[in-house]
Amino acid sequence: MVCFSAVFAKKPVSIEALSSDAASEQPIEPVWAPNGGAFVYERRGELRLYDATSGRERQLTAVEPLERHATAVPKERPFAFQNRRVRERRLQWLPDGKQLLISAGGDLFLWNVAAGGYRQLTATPEREADPTVSPDGRRVSFRRANELYVMDIESGETIRLTHDASSTLWNARLDWVYPEELEIGTAHWWSPDSRSIAYMQFDVSREMIYPQVDLLGLNAILEPQRYPKAGTPNADVRVGIVPAGGGRTLWLHLGQTRDHLYARLDWLPDSRFVAVQRLNRVQNRLTLISSDIETGRSRVMLEETDPYWVNLADGLTFLSGDRFLWPSERSGYRHLYLYSPDGVHQLTKGDWEVKDVACVDGGSGEIYYVSTQASPLERHLYRVGLNGAPPERITKAAGTHTVSMGPGCGYYVDTHSSLSEPPQTAVHKASGDQTGIIGDMGRRLAEEYEFLPVEIVTVKASDGATLYSRLIKPAGFESGRKYPAIVLVYGGPHAQSVLNQWMGLKWEQALAHRGFVVWQLDNRGTAGRGHAWETRLYRRFGKQELEDQEAGVRHLVETGFVDAGRIGISGWSYGGFMTLYALLHAPDLFRAGIAGAPVTDWRNYDTIYTERYLGLPSENEAGYRESSPVHYAANLKASLMLVHNIEDDNVLFQNTVQMLNELQEAGKPFDLMLYPQKAHHVAGSASQHMREAMIAFFEQTLK
Repeated sequence: MVCFSAVFAKKPVSIEALSSDAASEQPIEPVWAPNGGAFVYERRGELRLYDATSGRERQLTAVEPLERHATAVPKERPFAFQNRRVRERRLQWLPDGKQLLISAGGDLFLWNVAAGGYRQLTATPEREADPTVSPDGRRVSFRRANELYVMDIESGETIRLTHDASSTLWNARLDWVYPEELEIGTAHWWSPDSRSIAYMQFDVSREMIYPQVDLLGLNAILEPQRYPKAGTPNADVRVGIVPAGGGRTLWLHLGQTRDHLYARLDWLPDSRFVAVQRLNRVQNRLTLISSDIETGRSRVMLEETDPYWVNLADGLTFLSGDRFLWPSERSGYRHLYLYSPDGVHQLTKGDWEVKDVACVDGGSGEIYYVSTQASPLERHLYRVGLNGAPPERITKAAGTHTVSMGPGCGYYVDTHSSLSEPPQTAVHKASGDQTGIIGDMGRRLAEEYEFLPVEIVTVKASDGATLYSRLIKPAGFESGRKYPAIVLVYGGPHAQSVLNQWMGLKWEQALAHRGFVVWQLDNRGTAGRGHAWETRLYRRFGKQELEDQEAGVRHLVETGFVDAGRIGISGWSYGGFMTLYALLHAPDLFRAGIAGAPVTDWRNYDTIYTERYLGLPSENEAGYRESSPVHYAANLKASLMLVHNIEDDNVLFQNTVQMLNELQEAGKPFDLMLYPQKAHHVAGSASQHMREAMIAFFEQTLK
C-alpha cells in the first residue's frame, strides 16, 4: 500500500537547498516606462515587458546574446572600480517610451521595444560605465576609466567632456566609501533641459592604500585598494558643471571641501540651480545648498543639526511655486515636511518612521510613501496630501510590502509577505486594487519545502524597553525537552532583522532543521524604531547591544526548552563584531560562537561609517578601545570559529589577523576558516562549504 503522506512529504531546508538557484532568486526590480503604464524587468537572464494597463506580459530579449556581441573588455583590477552599492543601470527607457538603453558586456545597445531588434551603440575596448540617458533622449553620458563622455544616440558622435583625470583624480567616478556608506549611486547628473551635466570629481591622493593581494596564482598579485580608515583622510571632492556639448567646467563654490562630504545632488526644475547636501566630517550637521550654475555662487536653503548624527534620507522633491518636500528626523522620527514661501508644514507625524517616498503627484498634490505607521515590524504604503489631510493606508494585508511606483503614481508593483505568507509580487492601481500577479516563487517553494514556523516574541529590557525577537523551534520539537540554541545577531545601525516578513530558504531554517532553537533579537541601535533608539550606540559600540542581547537570552532560557549550558552565537560583519564582543564581555553566557568577517578594532573600519557613530579616534580614544574586541582576547572561554575572505573589500582581513594574533598571545584556541574571494560575503560553491563547516562546528560544540 502506498503511503501518500510520504509521497507528498515536504523536503527539509538543507544546506544544499541554501545554495540552489531558488534560494538566490530575488523580487523583480521594475524599470518603469516614462508614462508609468508599463515596465520592464529582468528574470533569469531574460528581459520581460509588463503592460500594467492591460495585464499582458511578453519577453523582449535575452541578455546573453547581447553580451556575446559586446566587445571583449580587458579585465580591470577588481578593486579599481568595485563599489558594492553603485547603482549602475542595466536598463533605461528613452523618453519616447519606444526604446530601451541596455548595458551588457561593457557596451551599450538600443532595443526597439515595439519592433524588436537592437542597434549596438558602442564597441570599444574600454567599458562604458554608469550610462545615463539625457532627459530629451538624444544623448547618453557614460564614464570611460576616469573621464566623462557624451554620445549622440542618432549619429554615434562621442565627445569627451573632461580631460584632467589621473590615477588619483577621478571625474564622475565614486571612490569606495561614498557609495558604501552614503549610498550614493552615481557621480554625474543631467540637467532637466539636457544642456548641462553636474559631476563630482574625486581627488583620492590622500586616501590610504590597503595592500590587497591575490594569492591564488603562482605569483601573488598586488591589488591595492583605496580605503580610508577612521581618522585618516577622505577624498577631496568638488562639484562641477560642464556643458553637454563640451566646454569648460564651472566649479561650484560650496565652501571648504576638505573634511566635508557631498552626500546628494539634485537639479532644480529650472535647470539653473543645483541643490547639494553637504555633511561635516562627523555628520552632525547637514546643509542643503543651492548653487547657481552660471556663476557658481551658493546659498544655504536649510540646515539640520543633531547632538548625535544626522541620518541621510532620499526623498527631496522640488515642486512648483518654489516649494519642496524634505524628509527629516528633527522630531525623533523621520517625517515629511513641505517647505514653501509661506513657511514649513509637517505633513506626517507620530512615533513611527517614513521609510521611503514612493511617488509624488504634483498635479493632484498627493504623496505616496512607505512607513512603519502600522507597526515597526511591518511596512505599508500610504498616501497623504500636501493640503494637510491625514494619511490614508493603501496596502491592507498584514506584513511587509516592498513597493515600486511608476511615474505619474498611477500603478505600483508590490512584493508582499508575512511570517506565515510567502512572497507574492502583484501589480496594483494607486487605489490599491490589484490588476495582476507576476511572481509567486515563494509560494511554490512553500509547497516544496518544510518551512518551520517563525514566532515574534516580545522581550522586556532591563530598563523596561520593548525589544522584538523572532524564534524558530527545531524540527520535531517536543515539549519537556531541552534543546541547544543559536543566537543569530547583527545588532548594528541601519539594519532591522526582526520583521513580519517571510524568511524563505535561509540559514535560520537550515539550523532549525538540524535540531537547534534559533533566536534573533533587534537591540537598541538597530533601525525602524526612531532616532533615539539608534543613538544609544553613540561613541560606544557593543555595551548597549550586549545588554539587550543578554535580556533576550534570559527570556529564551526562561521558556524552559533551551539548555542554558548549550547556547551559541553567530553573526557576520557587525554581527561578527557582536559575536566576539559577547563572547569576551559575557564569557559565561555562550558555549560557542562563529564570528564572520568581524570588525575587531574600529580603527580598521572606514571613515564615514565609524566616525558617524564613534567620532574621530583622536577625540574618543577610550570609546574606540572599549568598543574593539581585539583588546579583550584573554577573556575568551567559549569555543570560537573565525571566518573571513582574505580579500574582503569592506571589513578588511587585517581585523581577523589582529584578532587571531591576540588570541594566540593569550594562549586561546580557536578554529579558522578562510576563503580567497574578493568580496565581503562568501558566495558560490564556497558558501556551501562554509555553511557545512559552521554547522559542523555548532554540532560539535553544542550537541
